[in-house]
Amino acid sequence: MRVRFWGTRGSIATPGPGTVRFGGNTSCVEITTAVGVRFVIDCGTGARPLGLHLMTAPKPLTANILLSHVHWDHIQGFPFFTPLFIPGNRIRVYGPAGAGGSLSTLLAGQMEFTYFPVSIDQLASQLSFHELAEGVHDIDGVRVVTQFLNHPAPAIGYRIEADGCSALYLCDHEPYSGTLWRGDAEPGRMESILHLSDRRHAQFMEGADLVIHDAQYTPEEYPAKRNWGHSTYRYVVEMAAMARVRRVALTHHDPLHDDEFVACVEERAREAAGKLGCALEVCCAAEGMEIELARDVAQPAASATVTSSSPARAARILIGDDDPDVRLLARRILEKQGYQVAEAKDGVETLRSVREDSPDLLILDILMPGLDGIGVLQALRSDRQTADLPVLLLTSQADEPTERIGFDAGATDFLTKPFSLPQLAARVQACLARANAVP
Repeated sequence: MRVRFWGTRGSIATPGPGTVRFGGNTSCVEITTAVGVRFVIDCGTGARPLGLHLMTAPKPLTANILLSHVHWDHIQGFPFFTPLFIPGNRIRVYGPAGAGGSLSTLLAGQMEFTYFPVSIDQLASQLSFHELAEGVHDIDGVRVVTQFLNHPAPAIGYRIEADGCSALYLCDHEPYSGTLWRGDAEPGRMESILHLSDRRHAQFMEGADLVIHDAQYTPEEYPAKRNWGHSTYRYVVEMAAMARVRRVALTHHDPLHDDEFVACVEERAREAAGKLGCALEVCCAAEGMEIELARDVAQPAASATVTSSSPARAARILIGDDDPDVRLLARRILEKQGYQVAEAKDGVETLRSVREDSPDLLILDILMPGLDGIGVLQALRSDRQTADLPVLLLTSQADEPTERIGFDAGATDFLTKPFSLPQLAARVQACLARANAVP
């Protein structure tokens, strides 16, 4: 596989003399297999120069656009991707399901005449749209595995396996927990990761030849940016090293970070990898950078094992929380997403409602009067009828012991207050999709 970076910036394009080395265009990566299957991953402003480059390729052109999500900096180059305007070209667009509308509708929104002179209906290429949940997909004979990321909107990461190699694109994503390792276990081991979703993220990367990963913030910047949906280089390096990744390209550089700053991040990331005593290669992605992936045929490529799933749009959700404001706000955002929502105001009522109504997902506060959330969770896990019910725990106690107790009791996911409503909706979608995975 050949990988080329056309856009490496996050949030907003930053042209100018301070971003010449690493680039100012927003996210866009091209991956081409040995037999010519082409993937365009994200359509930030980097999609414009890529589109002009592809105009020199043999016609007609076939390309697969893989969108991580539909935030503006990942789709704003779509209307300027020239191959879309050429008759005979075949363009297939893939992206996450459940983003508040169909993929075609969301992309058409920024091309309404209020914002852009050409509507999506006027594009001359053969254009199709395909919404994805987690799972394993065959795209032009290439194995593409998808997994939800942690972002304040439905977002998915891609693992592309071809030519005996694997390349992952994981952007935008942030740690699920403020603490990576359990305090009662040895760091650096898969089973030592505190949050089960962080562990799942590491397993998705396992054995990859290349991981392109969001690293927008430094560890010093991150506390003020928590819940914005981005990672630090330290998190990426530790996860990749533990997952036996061969090479990491850090991307989605912050618009406030000029070339000198990004070069410093690259140096610090390499130092962090060196201290772990691993052979991980680390770089900061730069526009125009090309990476050729090849593997010794004697060493088979690792393959992710994610079961196929479909989004659950009309699922029944129970919110067990003694705070009426939390229940009200959660109900509003979830009903807007198409879910059926019920409420319970304490642990006893929550337990009774679960047993009487059999919801598809329980959102459960830990601190409640009488029977607390951990007690409810333990009771559910001891009953065969509710042992597998997905439970998203909520807590204002953002500490490692609390998370450890929750996961040891059988929590599916863990969300710390305060959280944004889009963040809650994205986590609910991920929990439901995994619960509905095909065995």
